[in-house]
Amino acid sequence: MTVEKSSDIQLSALENAMQQFDEAAARLNIDKTMLGILKQPRRAVIVKLPIQMDDGRFEIFTGYRVQHSITRGPAKGGIRFHPDVSLDEVSALAAWMTWKCAVVGIPFGGAKGGITCDPTKMSKGELERLTRRYTADLMDVLGPELDVPAPDVNTNAQTMAWVMDTYSMHARHTVTSSVTGKPVELGGSLGRREATGRGVLFTIREACKHKNIELKGARCVVQGFGNVGSVTAELLHHDGARVIAVSDVYGALYNPKGIDIPALLQHVNKTGRTTGFGGAEPMNRDNLLMTECDVLVPAALGNVIKSANAANIRAAIVAEGANGPTTTNADKILESRGIFVIPDILCNSGGVTVSYFEWVQDRIGYFWTEEEVNHRLKAIMDKSFADVLAVSLEHNCNMRMAAFMLAIKRVLDATMLRGVYA
Repeated sequence: MTVEKSSDIQLSALENAMQQFDEAAARLNIDKTMLGILKQPRRAVIVKLPIQMDDGRFEIFTGYRVQHSITRGPAKGGIRFHPDVSLDEVSALAAWMTWKCAVVGIPFGGAKGGITCDPTKMSKGELERLTRRYTADLMDVLGPELDVPAPDVNTNAQTMAWVMDTYSMHARHTVTSSVTGKPVELGGSLGRREATGRGVLFTIREACKHKNIELKGARCVVQGFGNVGSVTAELLHHDGARVIAVSDVYGALYNPKGIDIPALLQHVNKTGRTTGFGGAEPMNRDNLLMTECDVLVPAALGNVIKSANAANIRAAIVAEGANGPTTTNADKILESRGIFVIPDILCNSGGVTVSYFEWVQDRIGYFWTEEEVNHRLKAIMDKSFADVLAVSLEHNCNMRMAAFMLAIKRVLDATMLRGVYA
C-alpha cells in the first residue's frame, strides 16, 4: 500500500473539509486574516445530558451543536443520533452546511448538531427524553432567527416535532419556524421528505446534459437505500433510467436489466431491508461502488470512495448524495480519470433548500402546494448547477473546487459588506 492510500483512510471529516476549503481558498487569494474568520466556527457547544432510561437508571449522553457561520443568515443544519458523533465530525458538517447554503444562494449560515448514542438500542420514550433535554439545554443558541435544526442521520420528522414542542414550551408560544423537516401537520413543507433525493436527480439531469449522456436507459448504481438513496432511485426509475444495483446496511442487489424500484420499495416497507428481494441477484456490498455504470450515487456515509478503490470506480458521473463520500486523494484520482463528480455541497443541497422553503412558509403563515415546492426547487438546483459549472469552466477546475470557490466568495463578499465588528 502506498503512503497516499494509507493517508486518507485515517483522514477525519474535519481534516477533509479543511483540505477542501484550503485548496479552494488558495485559488481565490484571500487575505489570511479573512481566511481565518471564514474558516473557523463561530461557536461550538458541548452539553452533558443525564437521561433516565426505561429501567430507572440514569445514563449521561454527550451532545454537540456547532454554528460555523451566521454571516448570511441564521445557522442551519441537522441533528444526528449516532455512536460515532464527535465534535470534529459535527464541526466538519457545520462548515459544509455553510458552503452548501451559499452554493444554492439561500440566506442561511451553517450549523450541525448531534448526540453520541445508539438509537437502535433505545426506546421511543428514551429518544424523546433525550431530544427534549438536548433542546432545552441549547435554548439560548437555537431559534428561527438564530439556528434552525433539521433531521439528519437517525432523526426524523417525529424528532423535529419534539424539538419544536420543547422550544415552544420554553418560549411560551408555538414557534413552528424553530425547526424544519417536521410533520406537515405541524407546519412542515410538502415535498420536504423527498427534497434531497429530488435535488440529486435534478443535478444528475444537468450533468447528463453536460456529458451528453441520455438519462433514459442510463445505468445507475445507488449506494445506500435510506431516505436519500431510495428517493433518488425511485425518481431515476421514473425518468426511465435503469437502476442496476442498490445496497443498504444488510447487503446489495444487482440486475443488469434494471431493478423494479417501486416493487423493491414495497419489499423494503414490509421487511425493512433490500435483501431477500426476488427481482435481483444478491451481490457483494463492497463491490457495488466498482460496478460499471453511467451514474454512481453514493448516498450512505462519508469516506467510502478513497484511494484504495478510486481507481476501480467505473462510472461516468458520481453524484454525491451523501455528505463527504469522497476523500481528497480519491477526488484527485477520479479527476485524473475524467470522472465527472457532482460535489455533495451542490448535489445533496435539495434538502436544505426545501428546509428554507419550509422556514419561509412558517414565518409568513402561508403554504405552497407540492408542485410549487418542486418547481421552486428545480429552479434553484438548475441555476446552482449552472453557476458552479461556469466557475469550473472559467477556472479550469473540477466541480468540487468550483463549488467551494463560489461558496467561499459569496460568504467572503457578505463578510466584507458587513464588516468585522470589533
